[in-house]
Amino acid sequence: MMKNNNFSDVVFNRRSIRVYDESIKIERQEMLEMINEAVKAPSSMNLQPWRFVVVDTPEGKEKLKPFIRFNTRQNDTSSAMLLIFGDMESVEYAEEIYNAAVDAGTMSQEMRDKQMEAIIPIYQNLTREKINDVVKIDSSLFAMQMMLVARHHGYDTNAIGGFIEDNLAETFGLDSTRYVPVLILSIGRAIDKGYESMRLDAERLTSFK
Repeated sequence: MMKNNNFSDVVFNRRSIRVYDESIKIERQEMLEMINEAVKAPSSMNLQPWRFVVVDTPEGKEKLKPFIRFNTRQNDTSSAMLLIFGDMESVEYAEEIYNAAVDAGTMSQEMRDKQMEAIIPIYQNLTREKINDVVKIDSSLFAMQMMLVARHHGYDTNAIGGFIEDNLAETFGLDSTRYVPVLILSIGRAIDKGYESMRLDAERLTSFK
């Protein structure tokens, strides 16, 4: 693994990748390292609702194939397909997360208690639709961070939003009422440069008041 420390290349020179070098395999320990780096992404109330399934075996990719009928080349050639789900019940981890902050000395016990007293009632009063919005926003922030982290590690990615959501969670052993599919990232090393996607200029998209 060769890390890329060129900021401009990591952030600005992204291209749409469709085909990867099938000889490149990402060790699972490195995949966990990249995920650990990417979960530093922002998270509403720090509840970290993102959950992952790494599909890196032929058997797993075969199970995934029916769900991504228009992106089979990425599935077939990538080192791994990262399935990103949002946990609709992530508030269950609030105590563990905030206790860890106290143990690490980054939060006082008093602040921890105040945060817990505020967070639990807020989530109890949120509609399922609103929670769905929150977990998808947070999980999307993770996804973008993961794409940058992977590039830093010398890999390429392709974000896939056009996939069949029904039964995806169950197929990979998750409870579909709790875990909602958000995005799939293909990860590997591209065999060519792919193509550059054009973007509208900031002046077309921005207003100042």
